[in-house]
Amino acid sequence: MGELIEFPSNGTNAQGWLAEPPGGDSGAPALIVIQEWWGLVPQIKDVCERLAGEGFAALAPDLYNGASTREPDEAAKKMMALSMKDAALAMGGAISEITRRTGSNQVGVIGFCMGGGLALLLACQRPGEVAAVAPFYGVIPWQDGQPDYTKMKAKVRGHFAENDSSASPEVAAELVRNWRNLGLDAEIEIHPGVDHAFFNDTRPEVYSEEESRKAWASTVEFFHSVLG
Repeated sequence: MGELIEFPSNGTNAQGWLAEPPGGDSGAPALIVIQEWWGLVPQIKDVCERLAGEGFAALAPDLYNGASTREPDEAAKKMMALSMKDAALAMGGAISEITRRTGSNQVGVIGFCMGGGLALLLACQRPGEVAAVAPFYGVIPWQDGQPDYTKMKAKVRGHFAENDSSASPEVAAELVRNWRNLGLDAEIEIHPGVDHAFFNDTRPEVYSEEESRKAWASTVEFFHSVLG
């Protein structure tokens, strides 16, 4: 069972949910998990637990500092109010913490919706450490938060939804073209017949068990292939 931990972040402390594999985190492949706009909710903690069950040490930094919501309007407000500087510091601190614990010098990053966009941003900000990134229907709504993909070195395996209006297949295709033009190893799977947030099993109105299972298996295999 995971736990809420504190870790250093630019002279102060941040917090996040840490889940360790059965043998402990020393020597385990390291992952950072980035939340949706709801906050560090039980579903994100459960993703960390599931990744630990697959042999990874997984840490999800709390980008809202303990706050969370179930209301879409409130979630949108929290997302738009999020400081890119503060988010970058918390995510960077999480990388330092998980690499310290595991002894690894490389990490993978997985994120969902807002977190998918931030996962890509983190891969650009910490290219020496982020070796693999798996954005799930990632969106980057902040004008001051657009990634500089010329700095990214990570392999990318993204998962997007056919019926998504915010992170559409057209947006995904353009991302892949840009990444490949930069010489990056990048692929995106468009999951048919599903909508945004199809992986979130706490939202029955959009959750797809079949497509989630496919995306999960692909992502776990991807991270193990890159990180060990």
